[in-house]
Amino acid sequence: MRAARTLAVTATALAALGLAAPLATATNGPSSVTVNSFQTERGGDNSNGVTVSPFAVHQGALLTITVRGCAGGTVTSNAFATATLPAAVNGVSTVTVRIFNNATPGQYNLAVQCNGRTLTQSFRVLAGQGAQGGLGGSMAPSSTEMAVGGSLVAAAALGGGLFIARRRRLTGAGV
Repeated sequence: MRAARTLAVTATALAALGLAAPLATATNGPSSVTVNSFQTERGGDNSNGVTVSPFAVHQGALLTITVRGCAGGTVTSNAFATATLPAAVNGVSTVTVRIFNNATPGQYNLAVQCNGRTLTQSFRVLAGQGAQGGLGGSMAPSSTEMAVGGSLVAAAALGGGLFIARRRRLTGAGV
């Protein structure tokens, strides 16, 4: 009977380690994103070199606009104040704008005036103020946190095994 109990404790410890193993090998999000997925997440098909992130943004929130192949210029829309694109770094200019608090929810277009041409991109304004809840559980644990957690699980399993073995020795269960 005692052998069955020891076997059950050992199996439980191994199950805990086995369940923790996938988390220990997990990364901090996707390491590579396909082009189509990237373009969908950032808004638009990037055919004109303009992307927005996020595509759907709440009133009063920040919208990041990235323009490829532009050496400066301006970005305008009815949903935010006119912004000036900074000098391009590696052919990419990025500017962050704040959506008006009173912007009417719905579909908007932005226009980028750059190098004598006009580029457009659409985005959506959502009703209400977005939650400002901080990072919360949106960030994956770091490698250090995973190592500490795995070590704690291993220590618990080892401690449980030693406790059972010591208890068996003190009660003379082997006789």
